[in-house]
Amino acid sequence: MAKYWIGFLGCFFSVWTVSCGQPSPKKQEKVETTSTPQDNAKSDLKLTFQVLEEKYLGKTQSRSSLTFKNTGNAPLLANGWTIYFNGSPSYKAKDTNGPIKIESINGDLLRLTPTENFKAIASGDSVSVELVSAGQIINDSRAPYGFYLVWDKEPAKGHAINTQYVKPTKNAVGWIEAQDIYRQNQVIQDIAEDKLTKVFPAPVQYTKTGTSIVLTPATGITADQGFANEQQHLEAFLENVFGKQDAAGAGATTIQLKKKAGLGAEGYELQVQPKSIVISATSPAGLFYGIQSLKTLMPPLALAKKQTSVTIDGVQVKDAPRFPHRAFMMDVARNFQPKDQVLKVLDLMALYKLNVLHFHLNDDEGWRLEIAGLSELTQVGGRRGHTLDNLQFLQSAYASGPDVNNTTGSGHYTKADFIEILKYAKARHIKVIPEIETPGHARAAIKAMDARYYRLLKEGKKTEAEQYLLRDLNDKSVYRSVQYWNDNVMDVSMPSTYQFLEKVTDEVLAMYKEAGAPIQTIHFGGDEVPKGVWEKSPSVHALMKKDASIKEIDDLWYYFFNKLNAMVKARKLYLSGWEEVGLRKVRDNGKLTYVANPVLAKENVHVDVWNNIGSNSDLAYRMANAGYKVVLTNVTNLYLDLAYQKAYEEPGLYWGGFVDLDKPFYFIPLDYMKNMKVDESNNPIKPGTFAGKEQLTAKGKANIVGLQAPLWSERILSPERQEYMLLPKLLGLAERAWAPDPTWATEPNPAKSEALYNTAWSQFVNILGKRELSRLNYYHNGFQYRIPTAGALVENGKVVANVQLPGMVIRYTVDGSEPTVQSKVYSGSIAEKGTVKLKVFDVTGRGSRVTVVENK
Repeated sequence: MAKYWIGFLGCFFSVWTVSCGQPSPKKQEKVETTSTPQDNAKSDLKLTFQVLEEKYLGKTQSRSSLTFKNTGNAPLLANGWTIYFNGSPSYKAKDTNGPIKIESINGDLLRLTPTENFKAIASGDSVSVELVSAGQIINDSRAPYGFYLVWDKEPAKGHAINTQYVKPTKNAVGWIEAQDIYRQNQVIQDIAEDKLTKVFPAPVQYTKTGTSIVLTPATGITADQGFANEQQHLEAFLENVFGKQDAAGAGATTIQLKKKAGLGAEGYELQVQPKSIVISATSPAGLFYGIQSLKTLMPPLALAKKQTSVTIDGVQVKDAPRFPHRAFMMDVARNFQPKDQVLKVLDLMALYKLNVLHFHLNDDEGWRLEIAGLSELTQVGGRRGHTLDNLQFLQSAYASGPDVNNTTGSGHYTKADFIEILKYAKARHIKVIPEIETPGHARAAIKAMDARYYRLLKEGKKTEAEQYLLRDLNDKSVYRSVQYWNDNVMDVSMPSTYQFLEKVTDEVLAMYKEAGAPIQTIHFGGDEVPKGVWEKSPSVHALMKKDASIKEIDDLWYYFFNKLNAMVKARKLYLSGWEEVGLRKVRDNGKLTYVANPVLAKENVHVDVWNNIGSNSDLAYRMANAGYKVVLTNVTNLYLDLAYQKAYEEPGLYWGGFVDLDKPFYFIPLDYMKNMKVDESNNPIKPGTFAGKEQLTAKGKANIVGLQAPLWSERILSPERQEYMLLPKLLGLAERAWAPDPTWATEPNPAKSEALYNTAWSQFVNILGKRELSRLNYYHNGFQYRIPTAGALVENGKVVANVQLPGMVIRYTVDGSEPTVQSKVYSGSIAEKGTVKLKVFDVTGRGSRVTVVENK
């Protein structure tokens, strides 16, 4: 359900064009061949995609080639087959009378079929066809992917095709250069580790005492009443550091967990003295955060092997968070993540004091949570593969391919899994907000309930079959969602839709109750419902005749969310949703605008506002001023699925810009337009862009409840890729959500503000490069964070280089080979001539992409 932007806020009333994408598909296992041409072709066909020309014919479109290579021993026949793939429906054959044609099926699924002009491809031969598609292909996220072949004689079976992606030969889209990275990094100063603040995120008060303490396996732990959970957490951590603890706990040092009034809901005090560490808090949550600060005080490599002792600097810390809502949103609907990965991410969140997991559990492409009594939700809605009718499972999407056993397209959490996740989160003081997408982005649920309907209808149970149906079977409405679906919106006029939502809500609440986990809200989505829905639904028109408040189709939006709000209030919850939940469509002299809906503004409705682009740059502030509780989820700074850099090799989407580590760090929550530096294309924002935009009032500031960084999973095909996109950017969010308002953010003098920012930025990246990322190599079995590419340029005949994260090592070669951990360490300028290759390495020897500089 990633947000896509072109032009004005689409909300639930307009159709957008969107770039979807995945990284290059993993190499498929080679299928055993037999002697027939068809069997050879299905296993030995290889495809290569390459961009040939941007701005083709002077338009915002791209010309590319798709090469078919027959690596088998028999010919690829001229017909009798179809190739399916995922991509933008704008992909068409360049030559309308050529050898292929491409048609859009639904969503991002397309099919390529041979025409009468396609000739058989002999063994070893290749044939290239040219394609044209909308937009620029800055990286392979806009490339077609997930190719598989289906033979006409075997229409229910798909065969994955190995596909290669070749980087374009020309930089026609303004990719970032090594010299650009170098200049960006020039403001970073190297700071000695003993000068760094060792509690992260930055605390409110931090004082070094000049002393230290030595912890050993014999260090004892005592805890006041009410802190048993936190004591167990600390004991488990110290066991990871030291191994088995001394049961007697009669060492020379102690750690005391103490109750102290007046420190607030999440505040704590931490005193590290020569013989004892005292962590004080009013609440268990505050005490827990004091323990996390103690963890970051420890040497970064403390978990690399079992220690006999650990020395910690003496400090006095007094701390509390800036915002009460510090959230990470995990999308497991587009592509699935296993339970163990969810638990791992919860540990990461806890370490850096994030306290809300927004769990995106369903979307058009997947339903991921077992609901008792509705088995089709996971059996049909939770699986993807090659299908002719979507009745057994959903169609392929986002490179999940033809195999229904693919673990990214298919998967779900059992009731037991979810309860375990809830308990794990609760023990770490993390609230889990489940998101049940409605009424749009609901295709998985709709198709699942269709399958249930047809199953029960065959059994003669018509009334039961219709109980949870989510669409009017006679609806002839025509629409296309932002992700290209034409059948993904619930019919909000049908009583069965509300019966379904009540059933799901009550089953979810029962799981929370069994887990003993807190729940205050359920997120019901509410975004990106396209124009055209409901217009030709008989059920809708029957409701409009009966209910005088529904004068036009748009009024169904308010009807739906008023009913949802009443449902959650009856269960002592408040309603959460995306920004569209709180918006109302207004026409003034023919001009369409969107304003805050005054009705729900009075209902404690919480909205995640992502849109801060163009005319909606001030939308979050307008909604907060109107009375909505706002979670800042700004796309330009906080969307973790956006690519780090404008580089072809850099994975990630880019419809909302590029989000490197600095974007969340320099985000100013209560005045974010002040520090928006570049637009979606990475061009500097022009002066006066935000003139006349609404600023936060005092009331509005009180309604900003926190920050959230989402990681949409269209391109996330593995836990490793999730961690790459997540880290280190998530640490920028953690800093901004917890740490006090920085001085550079409120300094009115631009020159002074910039100087203060550069100092703070240097401190931050030094902490990450020298402490926190080294720690994460070993924390919870290690995280595969992104290692930044080296910046470099030629200066006075020599190559000079730098890195975004001090503490990481640049190594280089001049013989054409790729640098390894044995290559020369860059310690100054490089005088050798020719091709210089540079690569950044962390303490474990993992490396970045290679930077190439020609020193002529």
